[in-house]
Amino acid sequence: MSELGLKSSGKPKKSARTVGDVLGKYHPHGDFACYEAMVLMAQPFSYRYPLIEGQGNWASPDDPKSFAAMRYTEAKLSAYSELLLSELGQGT
Repeated sequence: MSELGLKSSGKPKKSARTVGDVLGKYHPHGDFACYEAMVLMAQPFSYRYPLIEGQGNWASPDDPKSFAAMRYTEAKLSAYSELLLSELGQGT
């Protein structure tokens, strides 16, 4: 998502577009696996610090698999993700 320009300071992008770009450039397999990984990174109850800021229905702690279809959600990187990626760029 970083290479796609989805910074935390920018506007969120449709999840279907993000998943399509990832499938086309990096991971040419099923779209559901890619979207489900993105959902887990956006759910505030799945990780201590969510790596993706999501807009839309990303499910609830009572039913974590009840998220909306990717055409109804939007996402961008969180500030934590940008920090992690900057440290990766430093080789640490």
